[in-house]
Amino acid sequence: MRYNPCHYGKIVLFVLALFQLGEAVAMEQAEDILPAPPTVRLSLQEAMQAAVESHPSIQIAQEQIAESQAIADTRLGELLPNFSSRLSYANRRFFQSSFGGAARRSDPIDFVEARGLLSQNLFSLSLIQQWRAAKADVNVAGLDFEAKKRETMETVALVYLEVLRNQEGVKARQADVMLNKELLRLARERKAAGMATSLDVTRAQVQLEQERQRLLVAQNDHGRAMLNLIRALGITFDVTLVLTDELTMVAVPPQTVQEALAVAKEHRIELKAQMQRERLASLTYSSVKGERIPSLSANGDIGMIGNKVEDSLNTQSVQILLTVPIFDGGQREGRISENRSKVRQESFRSKDLRYQVTLEVREALLTLKSTQQQVVVARNGLQLALKELQMARERFSVGVDTNIEVTEAQTSVADARDNVIEALFKFNASRVNLARAQGRLQDL
Repeated sequence: MRYNPCHYGKIVLFVLALFQLGEAVAMEQAEDILPAPPTVRLSLQEAMQAAVESHPSIQIAQEQIAESQAIADTRLGELLPNFSSRLSYANRRFFQSSFGGAARRSDPIDFVEARGLLSQNLFSLSLIQQWRAAKADVNVAGLDFEAKKRETMETVALVYLEVLRNQEGVKARQADVMLNKELLRLARERKAAGMATSLDVTRAQVQLEQERQRLLVAQNDHGRAMLNLIRALGITFDVTLVLTDELTMVAVPPQTVQEALAVAKEHRIELKAQMQRERLASLTYSSVKGERIPSLSANGDIGMIGNKVEDSLNTQSVQILLTVPIFDGGQREGRISENRSKVRQESFRSKDLRYQVTLEVREALLTLKSTQQQVVVARNGLQLALKELQMARERFSVGVDTNIEVTEAQTSVADARDNVIEALFKFNASRVNLARAQGRLQDL
């Protein structure tokens, strides 16, 4: 049989096509048997707790605590005894000639030595203060961790409310679509009865398509808000979230400004963390000043030395060292001035933080009171808009008005629904902000 390159190429292409077809079928079958994404039901409180347990920023803050603790352990180790050992063997020749005489070397001599070395800082104010500063830094890291938890909880709470707002927006747009379908049906019935024109029907169709477009936009906004919530939670995107809370009005116990500020002073982690930062700066400053003070340490070693192990003799050495700093070119004074400035900076930050907390609490209380009133006004506006729509529909159905008035009334209803949703969102967001300002998000 004669070899034909074209025939051979056709066979290869046919085999490849079969292979790709089989692969496509296998992928389709695999997709058919893939399990559906798990459904996770979350309340607002559960969402905040889930973020605390899984968000990467929280895990980073935990590692910073471990890092600070390791530094504190290192500083403590500088105050504790340090023990080491040494074992050596040497073979040496010595120069034995006197000056002016003939050069002469000794025979090789073996040296075997084994020693244990011990050192201990008896007193060093600088090292003691460094250790105390390191312990204060551990406390700062722990408080920063708690502050990061509350910051993450606030972010998740606001994103959760954003999802609820968009969810309510989708419901409102769906209601608008259903209403416009009803208006279109009414316009067609009146046209068939000779009580309306084609313009009325066309106008109703245009309005319906506009509401469908708004519904698509609302659904897209809701999907994006849901993705942002999953990202804020720090969980996999391959889940279906179901939010169990609703965007509604709840009773809030009244608080005076003084009462709210007293709660914030007691519970705000940032205030406690800043107090620890002031203490840390003060201890660091004290440790640098302590370098001026003489320090005392002890060294000792004991061991055996000889030219053979069996002929080794015991030797030992014990010494007390007093170190007196005299002059280092002004470096120490420069560090003292630097840390004195850091102490003052932390004091200014504490003052600014207290002002900031006061501002946040007062602003949150003011916003909460305003949004409570906004909800009441928005709900009243919705009731009036629905009443106006009902009256316009009745007038249109009996042929008194055209559907222009109905369309305008329907637009007013849609705006009123949006006002209610926005007012409820702002009210609940102000509750979150007040709880955050007072350091009580866990009680929300």
